[in-house]
Amino acid sequence: MTDTAPACVICMTGLYDDELDRQACRPCIRRTDENLLALAGVRGLYAQLGRQLAPGSGSGGPVVSGSRSAPIPVRLEPLSLLAKGGVVTILQTWVDDWADHGRAQRTRGGTLQQQLDAAVSTLRFNLDWASAAHPAFVEFAAEIWQIRRQCEGQISGERQPRRIGVACPCGQTLRITLDTDVVDCPACCTRYGHTEALSLPLAERAAA
Repeated sequence: MTDTAPACVICMTGLYDDELDRQACRPCIRRTDENLLALAGVRGLYAQLGRQLAPGSGSGGPVVSGSRSAPIPVRLEPLSLLAKGGVVTILQTWVDDWADHGRAQRTRGGTLQQQLDAAVSTLRFNLDWASAAHPAFVEFAAEIWQIRRQCEGQISGERQPRRIGVACPCGQTLRITLDTDVVDCPACCTRYGHTEALSLPLAERAAA
């Protein structure tokens, strides 16, 4: 690695010489792969979330009970992650995007769990290409990380990380958490990595 080496688009650290054919460093690519893998399979986060929301429903996604008994109050956040339009649709949207680049095959059919597993498999298979050539790889990695955190938070009952406002030198307030990997300023387009973002001064609170 040299002082002038291009930086990883995710963590903003300099790339080593043998990483220069990629946009991201090996640890960040590996972490993205692990985040994808954590979602899939009968022991994955998606299946765990389904079992927690509807015990005994299996791993095919949420089910609607035909019972005549009083309905159990619905937890909307995990349901929104499980249902069509949630995690499965987000992953399939990325598969479709990569298919438009000629690097993936659109797959549909089966239960929601089967669709998720197929999408994860496709994305992992093409991850090496995406880390090298996809123009929105950093957005993809961030979204997969966010999905994993959301699922883990719902399963554990953990509260979502508290967001704080920090000030970009241009005057724009950025909302970050202690887990923020990268954040882009919408005003000046400056990109901050984890350490840089946490080093920004706190934004002044608006007067009451």
